[in-house]
Amino acid sequence: MTQKIAVVGLGYIGLPTAAAIAAQGVPVVGVDVNDTAVNAVNEGRIHIVEPDLDAVVAKAVADGMLTATTEMPAADVYMIAVPTPFLADRSADLSYVERASKSVAAALSGGELVILESTSPPGTTELMAQWVHEARPDLEPGSVLFAHCPERVLPGQVLRELRENDRIIGGLTPEATEKAAAVYRIFCVGELLPTDAKTAEFVKLVENSFRDVNIAFANELSLISDRLGIDVWHAIELANHHPRVNILTPGPGVGGHCIAVDPWFIVAAAPEESRLIKTAREVNDHKPEWVLERAQALLADKPGATAALLGLAFKKNIDDLRESPALEIAHELVTRSADRQFVVVEPNVHEIPKALAGLGNVSLAGLDDALAQADVVVLLVDHDEFAAVTSETLVGKAVLDTRGQWRDR
Repeated sequence: MTQKIAVVGLGYIGLPTAAAIAAQGVPVVGVDVNDTAVNAVNEGRIHIVEPDLDAVVAKAVADGMLTATTEMPAADVYMIAVPTPFLADRSADLSYVERASKSVAAALSGGELVILESTSPPGTTELMAQWVHEARPDLEPGSVLFAHCPERVLPGQVLRELRENDRIIGGLTPEATEKAAAVYRIFCVGELLPTDAKTAEFVKLVENSFRDVNIAFANELSLISDRLGIDVWHAIELANHHPRVNILTPGPGVGGHCIAVDPWFIVAAAPEESRLIKTAREVNDHKPEWVLERAQALLADKPGATAALLGLAFKKNIDDLRESPALEIAHELVTRSADRQFVVVEPNVHEIPKALAGLGNVSLAGLDDALAQADVVVLLVDHDEFAAVTSETLVGKAVLDTRGQWRDR
C-alpha cells in the first residue's frame, strides 16, 4: 500500500526531500508556515536556489505527486525538517521542533511514523516523542513511532546527495528504525545505517565538528601566515604535496546552519570534555573580526573611497545566508563606516538582505557596476561569477581576497 508522506518545513532540506520522494511516485504533502513557499510549490516553482530542483518540483507538481499547504494533513509518515538554531548562550533553540511536533500531534490517529531530520542535540527525538504524547494523551502508548534521520547533504548538490549518500537511521525502538529505513529506501540508493536515535543525533554533530576543526586549522594558519608575512595559500599548496596531508583552504569564517552551529551542541552537552571542539569554534568565530580589521585598514588608506563587497552567502554558488560570515562582515563594515558608500554583489539574491536593509550607505549592484564604482574591493565568497574578474579590472584598487580566488591576479 502506498504511503502518504508529509514533509514539515519546505526549506533547503525539506523541499528537496519532498521532491525526491514525489519523483518516485509517492504522494507527498509539503507543510510550511510560509505562504510564499507554499504558493510557489503549488505553482510548480521553487523559492530557494538549488541546481536542478526547479525541474524536479515542476514535474512532481504537474504529476500530482507533490502539493503544499499551511495546514497539517493526515499522513502515514511525517518528516520534520525545521530549523534548529542556537540561542544567545549557544544552546540549541528547539522551539521550531517543538511547534512542529505539536502541530503533527494534532493530526495523528495512531500507527504513524514521525521522523526528525533537523540536526539536533542528543535526546531531542525523545523530547519530540514527549511533546507529541503531552499534546495527545489520548493516543495509546507506543502507537506512534519516532526516529531521527539526519540530513548530510552539500548545498548545490542536494538532489544528488539525497539519493547517493549513506543515511543514518536511528529509531527510539527497533521497529521505528526499520520503518524509517523503508521510507528512505524509496529514494536513497546509499547504504542505510541502523542505530538508535541518540547515537544518530550525536553522529551528525560529530561529522560537522570534524569539518569545523579542520577548517579552524586552516583559518589559524592564515592568521599565523599573516603575522609572519607568508602566503598562506602557497604554503598550504606545498604542504598538501605530502602524501598524508590534506589541509583545507582558509576563508572569512564558517557559516551555514550546520558547521557553524552543530559543534556548540556538543560543547553544551559535555563542556568539560569538548575542549578541542570549543577552541575550533572560537577560532572560526573570530575570523570575521580579523577580516573586518583588514578591510577597515584598507578603507583608512583611501579616504572617501567606495567599497565593493563581493558575496554574502555562506558558501559559493548558493543563496543561503544563514550564519554567513560574509553577511556578518558586510553588516559590521557598513555599520562601522557610516561615512563611506558600499556596494554589495550577491548573484544569487535579488534584493538586499534584511541585515543590510535600512542602512543608507549600502546598495545591491551587479558585479560590473560595483567594480566600476569601487576603489576598495573585498572578496568574501568565491562564487563562480567572481572568477572571471581580470587583473586589469582590479588595477588601482585596494583588494582584500579572503578566499584566495584571485591569487594569480
